[in-house]
Amino acid sequence: MQVSLSYADAGVNRQERDTAKKAFSSFEGSYGLSKYGKPLKLPFNTVYPVGEKYNVKTCDGVGTKVLIAELAGKHDTIGIDAVAMVVNDAIRCGAEPIAVTDIIDARKSTPELLGELQKGLEAGVEMAGCPLVGGETADVPELMSAPYHINCDCVGEVDRKSIVSGRGISAGDVVVGMRSSGLHSNGISLARKALFKEWGGSYGAFDQPDGIGGELAMEALKPTEIYVKPALRAMAEYNVKAAVHITGDAYLKFGKLFGYSPGIGFEFDNFHPQGIFKLIQRQGVSWEEMFKTFNMGWGFALVVAKEDADGIIQLLGGGAEVIGHAIKGSGITISYEGKKMGLSF
Repeated sequence: MQVSLSYADAGVNRQERDTAKKAFSSFEGSYGLSKYGKPLKLPFNTVYPVGEKYNVKTCDGVGTKVLIAELAGKHDTIGIDAVAMVVNDAIRCGAEPIAVTDIIDARKSTPELLGELQKGLEAGVEMAGCPLVGGETADVPELMSAPYHINCDCVGEVDRKSIVSGRGISAGDVVVGMRSSGLHSNGISLARKALFKEWGGSYGAFDQPDGIGGELAMEALKPTEIYVKPALRAMAEYNVKAAVHITGDAYLKFGKLFGYSPGIGFEFDNFHPQGIFKLIQRQGVSWEEMFKTFNMGWGFALVVAKEDADGIIQLLGGGAEVIGHAIKGSGITISYEGKKMGLSF
């Protein structure tokens, strides 16, 4: 077992990546090209006017989860992950997904592989309630070390008055978490390195470690939950101040709200992580690194006034709980198993 295994050890240096992304992602100079008016920059999305409404465009991929699918010989749910990543990103601003497209780069496309990927894509858009209207498949063997890479794009639509802006959060507001299915599609490089023999871990794909309840690869492949329908119901009936898709960077994500509701921070104190997270931690990953990398059992979160929390939880049904609250000050603090830790950016 390696001591203090981190995301950087797995090949993802968070600081270097963020520095590169900041240098690359400043495209606000192009906003004047918008035909109907200036786009509106939000904590997690930029929405742009189209006629009387605002649209949002999201894109994402499944990343190295495809390597676990290849290891297990199971590709029929990866398409759900690809859809989930973009539709869950779209609803962060209150937008309803209205169309999805996909792109698959493959070492070699076959009817069998594409048929399995199609099953997941069709299941994903059914759960999201929006059509898949096109896509592209390319064979690029010289570019591929993985068997394939799958991305999706999503267009969503929202009225100006319904935009979830991240503004107006006050100390005492609560964070309602919605249960994840497990790893989802984030932090997989670290999970692979910590767990699977193929990448330096201790377990075979079909081993059944204590606390997992089945074969390890099958647990890791559980598809990302799609939160579109319950989250949009909550947004329609209550004043949701912010919505966070707890993906890459996990609870550090809440730091993106600081500039929109100045003078607030967040404390989290309610976690029930699935067994796979505990297994990863036991391989030498610090708890701080766990909360900076993985969803730890909560895949999506709504920031709401305290008095609205009970109604929202009842509306969302099983699997939703208050997981934290906004405080005066700054920073993100996690309390778990008697330990209190601040997450450094």
